[in-house]
Amino acid sequence: MFITFEGIEGCGKSTQAKRIANRLEGAGISFILTREPGGTPVGNEIRQILLSSKNRGLPPLAELFLYEADRALHMNSIVKPALAEGKWVLCDRFFDATTAYQGYARGQDLHVITRLNEIASFGMTPDITFLLDCSVSVGIERALKRNADSEVTGQDRFEQEKTVFHEAVRNGYLDIAEKNPDRFVVVDATHGENRMEEIIFSVLESRLPVGRS
Repeated sequence: MFITFEGIEGCGKSTQAKRIANRLEGAGISFILTREPGGTPVGNEIRQILLSSKNRGLPPLAELFLYEADRALHMNSIVKPALAEGKWVLCDRFFDATTAYQGYARGQDLHVITRLNEIASFGMTPDITFLLDCSVSVGIERALKRNADSEVTGQDRFEQEKTVFHEAVRNGYLDIAEKNPDRFVVVDATHGENRMEEIIFSVLESRLPVGRS
């Protein structure tokens, strides 16, 4: 099973991906936990380029191709082999993030992005996508607190964007979810971490053979 976690900055998706990984481990499910960008050694280098505040002048089209390059490598070397081995794949961001950020927020052609996503993902689509949704103000406040707690110096390139950018990302995600109701599960990310974990895991239990041999 291929499960992805999406949402704006500070929505809590990375935390939930890790929590669900712990639940799957307890249920005896073989899985991998990965992310985009940065699921491979080369991908981590691409991630640094994309997130570094030093690269604020990176053109949107170049940014898009960097994400797709990371995805093609990630799919080929990590995701596809894991799925072929029967493992579950939990991925922190996938191609919906590219559509929301580079399409809805950056204004790149959505048809072009869709085609590039298809190519870079080898035509594969997640079985379930959890969209953790919260207001931009809540998300940014959480992101700033997270950085302070982890001693991160400064905001990354996306956290530095203006509110209108993050609103466009959120609206983009909600539009994508509305157009793909069979795949998306929208989770209210204003809930506490424990409550969100229970909501997400209950969905997996109802749809997938969690804990069954």
